Amino acid sequence: MEEKEERKQAIKKEVMEYLRMIVFVIVVVFVMNNVVLINAKIPSESMEKTIMTNDRIFGFRLAYQFQDPKRYDIVIFKYPDDPQELFIKRIIGLPGETVEIREGKVYIDDSEKSLDDSFCPEQPLGDFGPYTVPEDSYFMLGDNRNYSKDSRFWEIKYVNEDQIVGKALIRYFPSIKKIQ
Repeated sequence: MEEKEERKQAIKKEVMEYLRMIVFVIVVVFVMNNVVLINAKIPSESMEKTIMTNDRIFGFRLAYQFQDPKRYDIVIFKYPDDPQELFIKRIIGLPGETVEIREGKVYIDDSEKSLDDSFCPEQPLGDFGPYTVPEDSYFMLGDNRNYSKDSRFWEIKYVNEDQIVGKALIRYFPSIKKIQ
């Protein structure tokens, strides 16, 4: 009888250990997914060749807790025209700057020299702007600019700093690659 009771207690103890482990894993995954990382699937060709359609990436949610976003950072953010949607683009215009696109080339604050666009898969086309970026906001462009729905075409042209969800870090599917 006593042996039977000991066996019951041992089974009960083991079940409780498994339950604690499962709860711990659930909490860790929840914190990682909602506080540290963001998991995103790329739905369009707007960032090709840097990030391809259907790639899966991780973004780091805490990237801008201790530093400001920088030009050329690739970020995941709430789309200004519909905050329920997440977009991924490259930061081009910083707060207070004037961005102008002439013959596909990006110029900041009437500079004679255009920004580096070596990450663009083809020569961007068109003239846009000038756009003066408000404080605490950013002007975004896709790398595949001829096929990107970005700041040039949005009703609300700028992404406010508090709409940035995270900085793109790693593509993990279809293969592992550091972004940027």
